[in-house]
Amino acid sequence: MGLHDLSDLPFAWDSIDGITATARAHPGGLIDLSMGTPVDPTPDVVRKALEAASNAPGYPMTAGTPALRQAVADWFARRRGVPGLDPAAVVPTIGSKELVGLLPSLLHLGPGDVVVHPAVAYPTYLAGIRAAGATPLATDDVADWAGRDDVKMVWVNSPGNPTGRVLDAAALRTVVDAARAIGAVVVSDECYAELVWDTPYDAITGTGGVPSILDPSVCGGSHEGLLAAYSLSKQSSIAGYRAAFLAGDAALVADLTQTRKHLGLIVPAPVQAAMTAAMSDDAHVAAQREAYGARRRALAAAVTEAGFVIDESTAGLYLWVAAPDGRPGLSVAEWFAERGILTAPGHLYGDGTHTRVALTSTDAQIADAVTRITQP
Repeated sequence: MGLHDLSDLPFAWDSIDGITATARAHPGGLIDLSMGTPVDPTPDVVRKALEAASNAPGYPMTAGTPALRQAVADWFARRRGVPGLDPAAVVPTIGSKELVGLLPSLLHLGPGDVVVHPAVAYPTYLAGIRAAGATPLATDDVADWAGRDDVKMVWVNSPGNPTGRVLDAAALRTVVDAARAIGAVVVSDECYAELVWDTPYDAITGTGGVPSILDPSVCGGSHEGLLAAYSLSKQSSIAGYRAAFLAGDAALVADLTQTRKHLGLIVPAPVQAAMTAAMSDDAHVAAQREAYGARRRALAAAVTEAGFVIDESTAGLYLWVAAPDGRPGLSVAEWFAERGILTAPGHLYGDGTHTRVALTSTDAQIADAVTRITQP
């Protein structure tokens, strides 16, 4: 494994200094709907678990405590339609950005290896591929890479960031089948899976929701060559805890865990305890989903009333907004900035016609944003 120089890769957010200044100059102050940063209080059930585990003089387990790994396996069965996940096939990570950025390197990829990522995507996929010295291939069309023996890894992101796009089981199965035919690893970033707006998961009937790459209807009952990445930051309001995990192919997880041991990539013990509590409690997630859902309904109505179009956005924490006349996404973002609302123009993610509007602001700020968007 070697980390390659990223000094020539611009940091995407540096390119929006202009609209940031415009939004900040608004007499009513700036409303930041650009970043997906949680603002709601961390739930008591999570904070109490963190506090109870705060006496932690010894080193934590890189692989995760048995309780945490079991809680993740139970959650997959209870909330994702994935029965029988081996708890040993779970490893906690220091947030999901670390996971995304380091995974190609941790999977021993390098020069000559091709890594596929979505055409419109979270920029850290590209950074991680470049850091490994591998070659990125941005595409959503399986035909662009099927049968290529230089493709070693395929990133899938459903629900997608920034688009909110959800891939159904058939689409995921097509990716899995093509990857297995060439021996490539599929890693599915599923961090927003609990935040589904049109058809949320029904635990009683096992219907709705977002299919996981580990779902038997997708993978045929085998997790070989498959990994699911997940974060608790949004659904549990613990972005500050840096709490995420990877699960799937037991052999791949074991190899990754061994490397992580050598590198000291360890989630602190109190955070592991907090994760265990969070993964075991569905009530706080439901409450958080309702809070975001209310903000989403208010913002979506305002954005539509103002004459914009919302594309995809069926899950996740964002509205993917465009103008009906097809003007550039930066121009749309400037329209919002003139009203003191900072959004994330689509060029940050590889799209020229949209801007991303986040739901992660307080109820009062969302109400203020609605007023600014709809006023003449």
